[in-house]
Amino acid sequence: MSTKEKSLNFIEQIIEEDIKNGLPTEKLHFRFPPEPNGYLHLGHASSICLNFGLGLKYNAPVNLRFDDTNPSKEEQEFVDAIKQDVEWLGYKWANEVYASDYFQQLYDWAVQMIKDGKAYVDSQTSEEMAQQKGTPSTVGVDSPYRNRSVEENLDLFERMKNGEFEEGTHILRAKIDMAHTNMLMRDPIMYRIMKKAHHRTNNDWCIYPMYDWAHGESDYLESISHSFCTLEFLPHRELYDWFLDQVVDENNIRPKQREFARRNLSHTVVSKRKLARLVSEGHVTGWDDPRMSTISGLRRRGYTAASIRNYADTIGIAKRDNLIDVSLLEFCIREDLNKIAPRVMAVLDPVKLVITNYPEGQEEWLDAENNPEEEVMTFRKVPFSKELYIEREDFKEEANSKFFRLTLGKEVRLKNAYIIKGESVVKDENGNITEIHATYDADSRSGSGSEASKRKVKGTIHWVSVPHAVEAEVRIYDRLFVDENPDGNKEVDFLDFINPNSLEVVKGYLEPSLSTAVEGDKFQFQRLGYFCVDKNSTPEALVFNKTVGLRDTWAKVEQK
Repeated sequence: MSTKEKSLNFIEQIIEEDIKNGLPTEKLHFRFPPEPNGYLHLGHASSICLNFGLGLKYNAPVNLRFDDTNPSKEEQEFVDAIKQDVEWLGYKWANEVYASDYFQQLYDWAVQMIKDGKAYVDSQTSEEMAQQKGTPSTVGVDSPYRNRSVEENLDLFERMKNGEFEEGTHILRAKIDMAHTNMLMRDPIMYRIMKKAHHRTNNDWCIYPMYDWAHGESDYLESISHSFCTLEFLPHRELYDWFLDQVVDENNIRPKQREFARRNLSHTVVSKRKLARLVSEGHVTGWDDPRMSTISGLRRRGYTAASIRNYADTIGIAKRDNLIDVSLLEFCIREDLNKIAPRVMAVLDPVKLVITNYPEGQEEWLDAENNPEEEVMTFRKVPFSKELYIEREDFKEEANSKFFRLTLGKEVRLKNAYIIKGESVVKDENGNITEIHATYDADSRSGSGSEASKRKVKGTIHWVSVPHAVEAEVRIYDRLFVDENPDGNKEVDFLDFINPNSLEVVKGYLEPSLSTAVEGDKFQFQRLGYFCVDKNSTPEALVFNKTVGLRDTWAKVEQK
């Protein structure tokens, strides 16, 4: 059966149209341009997959460019984290470049704009400039410094560069039109004084270019053919093009900016400013907290690169902002882990089960399949003994006919082991069950081939042998926010929607095969969900994070 070719998204249609109109395919060149002022989040992952995906599709180079024009917020730590995230997602960049690589060229172009009468030094306060800028329905007012002479502007701008003035005393503005209908075109700022050390250039500069001035010119210097950004930059496109008009040589390729929609994720935030606030105010343990929407947080939680790429591909590229239900992301990781995660047994809310007729001191090592999705089935050995841990919810003293787990007087199968029958319970002085007593059918061992092993019972439960159990700290994560759109109500602080129960820490009891698990290892705890080994884990004190449950909630969302 032939498969239908996937239709082009509107970004790909733009590229195809440009090729049709004469753009040589060898001139295609893309870039991913994060600012190193925080860790990348899931929104960035979509942009990474878009740009690097286009690079793969068209066999075109993709630059990783750091827009490092604000030393007050940028750090080498963030540069390193961003590089790790992009590599982890499975992509390789053609060139690692920085806006700071172009500081001298940007300065030289700014000097030329002053000479051409297209830029001037403004010495007003920010409050005065804000008052003069006007509104979308009223024109702005020219700065009293707008008509300074070229000589005075050149002198002031050079002295700004030389560090003679304090922050806030002067800026360089483009001279465009204070009556322009696009507010961004009303003499935008090109440079400001910032006396802070830069993570790459140290104290070589004390004036720094604004994003709008640096971004398009960086694209041009790198011969970027298509500059894709999110919708909030649509009003900036006119300024992007105006700045390019001042420097573009007709013999060189001219970048084209186009915009796509943000795809926000429910029950979280994807804003570096808000993520930074979660970190700085201690609502989470760090940028890589498994509840965060950062790529590093998702990786620590147990998400795979393939699942995030699949998520980005599934939501696609759109022209309107949209809120994506987190269930889709969970579906993507569940689908991937189902194929690759070994099945193991763990008990997180234990009650002791004593098999009264099992020989005292005896133990067996039973075969258990690792993953039924494997092409070639493999097995491991799990120990079985007289005393086991089972999940407390898997037992009821009295239960109706719809309860298919262990109860008194009824049979249930222990996974990979024997059929047992509940006989009695032991309770403490408060009436809480401390032990369940059961008997087993010695001939019913799974896979033994006996007639008893083929007996059908309605329920199967998992277990862990008490004397062989490995203790571990297990972190159960839930949604970070109780509201699906914590950013949706601008009159309420998004922190008001923090889920107080987003993390529960329990002591788990695991089968001994997990004693050698190391950071990043992923497993399905049978009947409980998918879990991975946390970076805090040690051989002496294992720590597991819950990645996602087993239940596919996305399918139900789709059906609504």
